[in-house]
Amino acid sequence: MASKVFFSREITPEKVVEMYQLAGKELSGKVAVKLHSGEEGNQNFLRPEFWKPMIEYIDGTVVECNTAYEGSRNTTQKHLETIAKHGWSKYFRVDLLDGEGPDLELAIPEGKRIQKNFVGKNIVNYDSMLVLSHFKGHPMGGYGGALKQLSIGVASSYGKAYVHGAGEPEKIWTSDHDAFLESMADAALSVIKYFKGNIVYVNVMKNMSVDCDCCAVAEDPCMKDIGILVSLDPVAIDQACLDLVYASDDPGRDHLIERIESRNGVHTIEAAAALGCGLREYELQEV
Repeated sequence: MASKVFFSREITPEKVVEMYQLAGKELSGKVAVKLHSGEEGNQNFLRPEFWKPMIEYIDGTVVECNTAYEGSRNTTQKHLETIAKHGWSKYFRVDLLDGEGPDLELAIPEGKRIQKNFVGKNIVNYDSMLVLSHFKGHPMGGYGGALKQLSIGVASSYGKAYVHGAGEPEKIWTSDHDAFLESMADAALSVIKYFKGNIVYVNVMKNMSVDCDCCAVAEDPCMKDIGILVSLDPVAIDQACLDLVYASDDPGRDHLIERIESRNGVHTIEAAAALGCGLREYELQEV
């Protein structure tokens, strides 16, 4: 058995919509659009103009959650100001899911490391989700893609610390590293189950820095752009992205691979597959 992943080397706003249509799933009701709105100072995040045709096509609401570290997005007021500064609220409805407490607690009885996840309570207002991921490296996770958006992205500020600390939020930066990666997989499963699979995933391999869009001071992209991927399977789409990086002949790929491997980034995919979040086996259909 293999999951279907669609892939295009063309990276345009219009192509994102076309690829979404190929996925063959119509997101119903109120659609939450989870993306990375960018830390202030970051130069690599994908701008609202890039995502505009896609978000308008499904009439979605951009959703975000506060961060758990110092910066321009760790309080509701600062986060909303940054979102406005980056142009999101100019084009779209924006909902800070954990803008006001209390958080919503999602049970994860089958979780390997954590048995509950704390997400922004406004998630209850949505029937389905579109996950728009900017695929790139990450200082802690090794890489950032669909699984990170589902887990750390949807988690509330407290929930982020809880996942990072593998259930002990006070250990946000000091927990066992693989336990953190496994907690991300647990948290991702809780969101998949919450939406009963009514989620479509888009990964855009562009501006690929070793650093995340959460870094105010990020390295410039280290390798050439690769393309757009779309799938109904978050494990398969992230695995396909990793495989495309490894298969690239771009000299900058080694720098990104070093970041991924030094943080054991593939382990999040391994853990998510073990939990049943999706399959690592996929059929890549280039369009």
